[in-house]
Amino acid sequence: MSTSSKKVAKNEARTILNHWQDEGLDDRLAHLIKDATRALVRALQIRLIEYDVSFGHWTFLRILWEEDGITQRALSEAAGVMEPTTYSALTGMEKLGYVERRQSPENKKNMYVFLTEQGRALEKKLVPLAIEVNEISMRGTNEEDIRTTRKVLLGMIKNLAADEDEAGRSERKMPSTRKLGNIVSRSVASK
Repeated sequence: MSTSSKKVAKNEARTILNHWQDEGLDDRLAHLIKDATRALVRALQIRLIEYDVSFGHWTFLRILWEEDGITQRALSEAAGVMEPTTYSALTGMEKLGYVERRQSPENKKNMYVFLTEQGRALEKKLVPLAIEVNEISMRGTNEEDIRTTRKVLLGMIKNLAADEDEAGRSERKMPSTRKLGNIVSRSVASK
């Protein structure tokens, strides 16, 4: 990471921290979670880049370390991203030698994703980095508070999953990335 990149990263982290110290805990919980997630992602990305792995690739590697040889569609669903995003990431990961895509002789329709030896070997190098980031993020927090935080976050996930299911039954659903892009493009063009 260049000196200027480190300075920008330090300034962004400081800005987030100052916001929460200055504003207190009155802001919505969603904002706090978003900033905590951003800080966790940044801390991990700083470490992953030493191994030429992006955070996006990390997401797919984690899934494949648990279940190698799944379809590209199943990988998209597990990662919670659209298939074009998965396709782009996998193309890059293939070029880096982390994965390979193959069709099954019985089913030419589906593309299956497999880790290479190089992709599998990354697990022993990268998982300790994630553990380190988690440990750093929990410094000074007692076990009871950690358990409570997990319980609250799992409750939120459960409630929001139920809300999304209900939205699907009422014809509201999460739009595709393409549809969102088209909406933004139309909005910008009309201004």
